[in-house]
Amino acid sequence: MSITVRDITSAPHLEVHASAGSPGLDRVVRWAHVTELPDPVRWLRGGELVLTVGLGLGAGEEERRAYVRRLHRAGCAALAFAIDVWLGGTIPPEVLDEGDRLGFPVLRVEGETSFIAVVETVADHYAAERSREQGRVLAAQDAMARAALRSGPAGVMHELASAASGECLLLDRNGMTSRAVPDAEPAWHAPVRAAVAGSGGTPGMRVLAGDGRGAAGADGPGTAEADGTGTGGAADGEGVILLQTLGTTGRTLGWLALRCAAPSTSVRVLANHAASLLAVDLLHSRDARRAIFRERAPLLRAAVLGGPVGVPLTLPPPPWEVVCYRAGGERDPAPGAPSALDAAADALVDVLGDTGAAQSAGLCPLDGVLVAVLPDTGRPHAGERLLALLPGVPAAGACRARGPADLASAVSRARDAVPPQGYRHVDEADAWALLRSAVPESGSRAFTEAVLGPLLEHDVRNGTELAHTLRHYLDSGAQVEGTARDLGVHRNTLRARLRTAERVLGRPLSDPRTRLELWTALSLRPLRCTDGTWHD
Repeated sequence: MSITVRDITSAPHLEVHASAGSPGLDRVVRWAHVTELPDPVRWLRGGELVLTVGLGLGAGEEERRAYVRRLHRAGCAALAFAIDVWLGGTIPPEVLDEGDRLGFPVLRVEGETSFIAVVETVADHYAAERSREQGRVLAAQDAMARAALRSGPAGVMHELASAASGECLLLDRNGMTSRAVPDAEPAWHAPVRAAVAGSGGTPGMRVLAGDGRGAAGADGPGTAEADGTGTGGAADGEGVILLQTLGTTGRTLGWLALRCAAPSTSVRVLANHAASLLAVDLLHSRDARRAIFRERAPLLRAAVLGGPVGVPLTLPPPPWEVVCYRAGGERDPAPGAPSALDAAADALVDVLGDTGAAQSAGLCPLDGVLVAVLPDTGRPHAGERLLALLPGVPAAGACRARGPADLASAVSRARDAVPPQGYRHVDEADAWALLRSAVPESGSRAFTEAVLGPLLEHDVRNGTELAHTLRHYLDSGAQVEGTARDLGVHRNTLRARLRTAERVLGRPLSDPRTRLELWTALSLRPLRCTDGTWHD
């Protein structure tokens, strides 16, 4: 709490009285300063109670009025005279008149009261206030620490809101509300989420403009706290929002937002302390989650290998999406980096939220791949979203499993379906795409040459399109009328082409095996159509 001019005049140990400018008696006194300079403004910062014997007041009436005006414009709290020292017991009337006109307090210091006594009164008040504020901060920090042990993040949030006389919001890594005090959705939550979404996960200070758009703070990153969580403040119209990143290194664990009346240093300290406690709780939760998945991994490994498990598996309710993730490059993670299993355990919360499904999903390493058993969410697949969050993992294959009996076969099929890049789900992939990916390039080339070699040579030599005609013919179920319409030719022209193809191939197109071999060879590779499109 600040000290005012009125407090100075009412202090029982001081003989300081107001002579003019009584409307300004509630001005805050930041400091008491003794000066006899004719123009002390350049040495002042505002909020000073200027103490003087009047040596620099000036000889003329206008000089004295100008002196008062200069102090008023400089934001001084008041002007006090030691009238018994120089002025002969009276303050010049023009000074009093100017003080009344401006509402600028003019005081007289009388009796045995010295200037140093006035200065010490102001200094002692703020020293005592700092001591009281430090005591309040320490008590609030202690209360938050006890609350963290007793009731976790909810307790920390309630203690912070109470100590700061404000409201709190805790967001998870996805920018979704984890907890709020009070438990409501006021308007100020929206600009906080917008700022978090625009931060790109960058740790440090976020300053929110009044319209809710994020902007860099005037103080810049250099004002971040020593623990790396940084604070910033911005008025939202009725209060101030402090936003802090949770987490000191690596991925952002979440955000803490505090809305209060004023971002004092004490409030910033308390917000920083709360952020540290919440970050520790989140780190502990992360480490505990990783440990749980590591402990369950051997049981899942035994199940996917088809061996006996002995105890019920902890998995979401079936059906499941079984995914095999292939790491790129080195098998071992870089020093300090989480293993593939740990990284997946962390990212599951981002994909499935802090839900029972995320906690019960299965993870286990298996001969160079990471196997994940996830709830079958359909499109967008949980496994595909998880792939996007795993560093150094370029590809994943997936398969649907209806229950524990399908796990071993689902893992085998998912592993065989892992593409060079991206995500492939066995049950949704095109059958011919799977066949093309399964046939080696050398085998595909040899089969195509054996079946289509004479036909392709004839097309090149004579400028015909027999291969293209056969692809349309076979795709149309060997229907002449439909194929002729697709190609835009007369049916007799089509029949002539088909007879030429039979002659070049030396095989009748009426033979089912011939048609099967031709269609397979024509489907192993994309074939360009005459209209520029592709048969895939």
